[in-house]
Amino acid sequence: MRKEEYVQPWLRKMLRKDACGVYFIFKSMEQGPSFRITTPKFPTKDPNHRILARQKSRFTHNYFYIRDDVLGPMVMRVATFFPFQTTYYLNGHSFIEQELKRGNIAFRKNDNAFLAVDDVAALQAAADKLSPAIIRERLDYWTFILGPKFSDKERKKINLSRFYSISQIEYCRNFIFKRHFPIHKLFVRSCELGLWRLTAHKISEIFGQRLHRRMGGKLATVIDQIEHGHHVFRAYFKHAFLKQYEKFCTFLRNELCSNNLKDFGLKKSLDNLQAVREKFQAITNRFAGFQAQWLNVHVEFPLLQRIALPITKGSVRYLGIKIHETRVIRLMEVLLHGGTHVGGWTAKEIHQAVLTTFGLSEKAYRLNQLRYDLQAQRSCPAGARRISLRLPPHDKRYRGLPAVPLLSQTAVRTRVECRACAGCGSPDAPIRLNVL
Repeated sequence: MRKEEYVQPWLRKMLRKDACGVYFIFKSMEQGPSFRITTPKFPTKDPNHRILARQKSRFTHNYFYIRDDVLGPMVMRVATFFPFQTTYYLNGHSFIEQELKRGNIAFRKNDNAFLAVDDVAALQAAADKLSPAIIRERLDYWTFILGPKFSDKERKKINLSRFYSISQIEYCRNFIFKRHFPIHKLFVRSCELGLWRLTAHKISEIFGQRLHRRMGGKLATVIDQIEHGHHVFRAYFKHAFLKQYEKFCTFLRNELCSNNLKDFGLKKSLDNLQAVREKFQAITNRFAGFQAQWLNVHVEFPLLQRIALPITKGSVRYLGIKIHETRVIRLMEVLLHGGTHVGGWTAKEIHQAVLTTFGLSEKAYRLNQLRYDLQAQRSCPAGARRISLRLPPHDKRYRGLPAVPLLSQTAVRTRVECRACAGCGSPDAPIRLNVL
């Protein structure tokens, strides 16, 4: 049983009485920072000389479970050995709850989720009101009450001060729907597309960082099952991760968690809370934007039928784009990652990318074949949404139109689903698809 679950009966008593203060204390043997004092190996001029070195050791930590009138329920962990490191565990939803109560705004809340509220603007205003000054004021108060005490003589010997830093922080964004039934389907579809499309380059683009060989930490996407029937999609980047899950079948939540703010080029001081909030908001915005783009892909059979028709341009007749051809699908999959080439592609660069991605030889897919496929895609009628575009004659590079990701994902995803239905094990297995 978790500590938070064990102390719930005492917290409920405090809530019924509308009282504030400490309602439970735990003692736990944990590892933490301390100092080691040793005598010198060789004699010194000063017989009282000692060597003071930092170390990590196991010793007792006190957990104080507090209900504050401003921040709400929180936990304070105090180390019993010097330097008496103190850790606070806060929840912004508790602060919002206290603000709504003071404003006499009716709401309904379960755990850390607001299920209903009378004034949405007041809810957002309460969330924006949480500032470093408010947090520091309450932490200073409880540190003075429950923290270690020092005499005047000790204060004169040592320059004592308090510095609050952010060790771990989470920022969430909730998507609320008028009806509940599409939430689960959207989440399942988002997990499928996330595992399939959220590559290393996409993850780095979402987090706003560049990939390099010396990057530490994780870079992966996984689906965890926390409990029966409750799954969480996670995308790891360095010491941070994005996760998405359903919350009480009421809304879809995107949550960003960081254990080291240096990964984002941010300082860990509490004064930088607003900068952290803006940075995390931009990251969750990009993640939601990518998911919206992926979820907005539908198999438009009339569109696939139009691009499959042959077209005559001058005296040359080009065959249509047929998604059942492996050669075309390979090209579309490469064009999906065209965002890594800001200046566009040359035909040779696209050819090399196709050969490298699928392990082909130059004889299996020649440069002239690629140029023919590109010309066929450029020659599609406007109603069929061309998927590539060559710049004026002086520039020999291809650039994608805004419809490139949409049409390419439609075609590629259609082939993937058809292959899955047919039970084909090889990714290059031929699929015959007749569009009526």
